[in-house]
Amino acid sequence: MKILNIHKKISLGQLLHLLQEKLNPLFHQQRQSNINFTIESIGSFIEIYQPELYEGFLFQIEVKGRELWITRSEHYVDDVNSLTLESILNELFAELAKDGKVTLVLEG
Repeated sequence: MKILNIHKKISLGQLLHLLQEKLNPLFHQQRQSNINFTIESIGSFIEIYQPELYEGFLFQIEVKGRELWITRSEHYVDDVNSLTLESILNELFAELAKDGKVTLVLEG
C-alpha cells in the first residue's frame, strides 16, 4: 500500500470523475494502445481494472481526507500496463494536489 498526501481535501466523486475523464486517454497516448480500463466506485474505493486481460483490480484507491490510500495488485507489479497506469496516476494526483505538491506518507 502507498499513502499519498495531496494537501487538500477531495471527495471520492471528484477523484472518480478526474480518473474517468483522463486516465484512458492518457494511457492510449503513452502506450499507443486501445486498451480501456474500467474505473468505478465500489463502496468506499475506486477500482481500476480490465477484466479481459487481468483477474481482479490493478489499483484500488481510497480517499481519506487529504490522503489517497492506494493498493496495487501484487500480481501485476512488473506488468508494463500496470507500470504505465501508475505513472499516469502519479501525474493526475499531482494535478489534483494543492500547488502540485504530493507527499509520500507511507510505501510498503
